[in-house]
Amino acid sequence: MISGLIRNLRAVAAAALCLAAASTAQAADNYPSRNITLVLPFAAGSGTDTTTRLISQYLSQALGVGIVIENKAGANGMLAATYVAKAAPDGYTLLVTTNTTHSANPYLLKSLTYDPVKDFTPIARTGDLPFMLVINPEVPAKTVAELIAYGKANPGKLSYASGSSSAIVSGATFAHNAGLDLLHVPYKSSPPALNDVMGGRVSMMFVDILTGLPHVNGNALRALAVTTKERSPLVPHLPSMQEAGVPDFDITSWQGYFGPAGLPKEIVTRLNTEIRKIIENPEIKAKLATLGMDAFSGTPEELQAFVKDQLVLWDKLITNAKIEKQ
Repeated sequence: MISGLIRNLRAVAAAALCLAAASTAQAADNYPSRNITLVLPFAAGSGTDTTTRLISQYLSQALGVGIVIENKAGANGMLAATYVAKAAPDGYTLLVTTNTTHSANPYLLKSLTYDPVKDFTPIARTGDLPFMLVINPEVPAKTVAELIAYGKANPGKLSYASGSSSAIVSGATFAHNAGLDLLHVPYKSSPPALNDVMGGRVSMMFVDILTGLPHVNGNALRALAVTTKERSPLVPHLPSMQEAGVPDFDITSWQGYFGPAGLPKEIVTRLNTEIRKIIENPEIKAKLATLGMDAFSGTPEELQAFVKDQLVLWDKLITNAKIEKQ
């Protein structure tokens, strides 16, 4: 009797698994059938937010459903990443994020509530968002060399704001490599941090070009250099930090789409195909360039390998800048 009961239970379990698999396959075949939510780890007005809103317009048209943008700023992006990591892997809750959550946080935060590799399904990379160093115009410096000289002559007087991991690591790397004593003032996102730099409450900030350039053009900020190894075609008049005299400085913020772990392959393929079509469209690529984004894409497998490589790189960056986990 017991052996028969066990056989029956196994049969029921097997049938349940078959039904679940069939249901998942059917859901993937019908995907998408309702609105998709894109969760962002930064506030409205940030570079990631602005570029995602542009891309989502075309993605909505391609998929035939609405795209809802949900900004979940806070805890250095951990709130948004954890939220998506725990979401159902059905393709209706996705994360659009950067190196903040998937490269730097494991080495910046003591208690991380998600795993950037195990808890997510890579979908598509969408490009890079170069950063630049901006200062309040009242700071008596028009070049990086002059800023370093002023900082050394006035130890403890200069401060830097941050609204992302790229800004945190860039500021700490600058302080360490240039031998400066800088006070770090952290914020939940870039827009409020930038407001305090413009208001003179903080001396400087490393900010994405999209967010900072309008204020530079309006003379509310002074831009000194870009964080990439070479000059950026987006602001070709600005030198790189290395060119400006700061050694071993090469920091770039990247952007990509992820789903929760276990996202069906059919859904990943559909999303990747449509996102790549959008990113590779010359007109859209040009529009993204005006927003400060160097747009390009690739396969989910390439994004997976890239994330693993970036974890190694950002571990080195953070270790070299002597940043302690918080």
